[in-house]
Amino acid sequence: MKVLSHLKDIVKYSIQYMCVTHCFFEYVGDFVVCNGPSMEPTLYSNNILLTERITTRFYKPNRGDIVIAVSPTNPDQYICKRVIGLPGDKIITDKLPENKEDESLSKTTVDKYTPTFNDEYIPKGFVWVEGDNSTNSSDSRYYGPIPLGLIRSRAICRIWPLNEVKTL
Repeated sequence: MKVLSHLKDIVKYSIQYMCVTHCFFEYVGDFVVCNGPSMEPTLYSNNILLTERITTRFYKPNRGDIVIAVSPTNPDQYICKRVIGLPGDKIITDKLPENKEDESLSKTTVDKYTPTFNDEYIPKGFVWVEGDNSTNSSDSRYYGPIPLGLIRSRAICRIWPLNEVKTL
């Protein structure tokens, strides 16, 4: 009987711990492992970031913030990018040169790399995000401004590797 009571207490405290942990990671902040070269040299693959979710719920991001957002092209992935433009800003991006003589470029390749917003203003409720490594980043230059609702958190600091800990 004593064993059953002890097991009941363990289950009860485990469920409470899981609920508190879930709420903390869902509403307060969490840890993010970076993957890919788009934010180099600021962040590298396997860097671990401490992020917070409170300000993204109550305030709009500021220019220069590094944010974690749901990918607009694949909702199963997250992206880590820097906020470059805010609602009302005019964004000017370069278009690919049109080369009608080069038949080796397929239509899908041109569509994939042609920016969708050129010389336009960022609409209300959207932000323009770009990776720091502009030559190797899929960002708003390719899929346009992202809705504020896709932003999950804001990076506060890099906590791994330990010799490169710093606020962002």
